[in-house]
Amino acid sequence: MRLDVIDEADMTDRQRELAARITARRGAVRGPYRVWLRSPELCERVEALGAFVRFESSLPEHLRLLTLLIAGREFDAQYSWNAHVGQARDAGIPPEVIDAIARHERPEFAADADQVFYDFSVQLLREHFVPDELFARASAHFTPEQLVDTIGSLGNYTMLSLCLNAFEVDLQPGVEPPFPDVRGYAKA
Repeated sequence: MRLDVIDEADMTDRQRELAARITARRGAVRGPYRVWLRSPELCERVEALGAFVRFESSLPEHLRLLTLLIAGREFDAQYSWNAHVGQARDAGIPPEVIDAIARHERPEFAADADQVFYDFSVQLLREHFVPDELFARASAHFTPEQLVDTIGSLGNYTMLSLCLNAFEVDLQPGVEPPFPDVRGYAKA
């Protein structure tokens, strides 16, 4: 990692408070939270947004995890992918879909709603705009609240990806890099 991990003895009271809250909710301070603790006020807000989009948004669990995989792959965030790919499988995202996303290929979903969700998300991340036809298709499957939560989720996981890559947050020990075109923190 490009920044030294803050030793608990060197933390401010505010950093210790946040570290305790993160540990209580997530089991430990790891990955991007080791970076975000450098800015306690940002850390607090990012952690709250991350908890909402991961655990409480109006999207079903498999779509919450799909946004994480999509944004993680679009921004080559290997740490994020590795930390959540097992949860994505457990939530019902088929292995062939996960493998296609990892290869940067368009997966084929059994459910039309999931396909539209993927297309909507990738279109927005790659092109920054959503054509009327695709927005209409997404609106036919998802409520306005779900569409807004999708954007919040994609934004959160994009920010997460940028943090992980800019600060070169170490990959989990013993886990293979998930993307065939990325080695370390660069395109292969």
